[in-house]
Amino acid sequence: MILPGATVGVLGGGQLGRMFTLRARTMGYRVIVLDPDPASPAGAVADRQIQAPYDDERALAELARSCAAVTMEFENVPAVALEQLARSCLVRPPVHALRIAQDRIAEKRFLEERGFATAPFRPVRNTGEIEPAVAALRLPALLKTSRLGYDGKGQAAVATLDDATRAFERFGAVDCVLEERLTLECELSVVLGRGADGEVTAFPVAENRHQGGILETSVVPARVPESLARQATELAAAVALAMEYVGVLAVELFVAGGGRLFVNEMAPRPHNSGHYTLDACTVDQFEQQLRALCGLPLAPPRLLTPVAMINLLGDLWASGEPRWDEALRRPGVRLHLYGKTEARAGRKMGHLNCLAENADRALTTALETRDALRAHPR
Repeated sequence: MILPGATVGVLGGGQLGRMFTLRARTMGYRVIVLDPDPASPAGAVADRQIQAPYDDERALAELARSCAAVTMEFENVPAVALEQLARSCLVRPPVHALRIAQDRIAEKRFLEERGFATAPFRPVRNTGEIEPAVAALRLPALLKTSRLGYDGKGQAAVATLDDATRAFERFGAVDCVLEERLTLECELSVVLGRGADGEVTAFPVAENRHQGGILETSVVPARVPESLARQATELAAAVALAMEYVGVLAVELFVAGGGRLFVNEMAPRPHNSGHYTLDACTVDQFEQQLRALCGLPLAPPRLLTPVAMINLLGDLWASGEPRWDEALRRPGVRLHLYGKTEARAGRKMGHLNCLAENADRALTTALETRDALRAHPR
């Protein structure tokens, strides 16, 4: 076990790295962040930041030399960087899991080969594969870039062959996946921790709503039958086992076709839909990430209160600084800001966790509070 007093490293300096760093420092660890941005949110609260590109060999060697173990806060870190680190330092999650999760084609094939249901899909790696892919699937569909897509980026709605061709060209003819658009009943996610010994501890299932491809709200407990929530948890644990995963893993799920579960995608890290754990559970997802990284026993999560998480996007700053007093005066509302210096439309600047006596009331409070934050137009 790697105990408090040791130094751990994080590849990536965004808000997930920031929340991990704050939790690790609270628990007595030193933290070094590697990120090219001199104003990274995680670097601002870490013991030290190495400012360098993720594939800088000298910077990676320095990080490995300085840390007992290294994790990452987002899946688009170059796998070769993790391979270099792993030669001289403990790295979790494992590199093979990252390779699966950072490529949609690899991810969907992995799931399909192991019997996990996904929306029907076809890879599109060149113009010659567009027409066969469209012919094989029911339209409408979504064309998604295989790599680097998140928060609705790298996705295009496809209703015709011409739509698919134009979207593929607009994406620069990079590898893509064409995926049937399911008629969704709801969207769920499961965040879990899995230790090196195979122990799995899952957080309560979250019910999610997206706007413009970006997560808007997560409600916990999910307002679905208990049997469906149990199936979702079991499915996510089976995915982690199949990947021989170690760390915190998020599995996003679609509910469609009369209550069937389909795996949408995986995130090999803490997840936006798990931010509710910071205020509503006995242990949060970032402590669990640290525990898995350091070989500590995982803590059994327990929900203390119903909660709704709502993202605060840069759009909220359009008319000026948000009215923070509206959040701070309301019982049960917890404000989390990420320390980002520039607010842009669609950029995640923070979130609210709203605690209430039931899930419906928590969601109402979250929506009302978010809207009340808007500054009056000048």
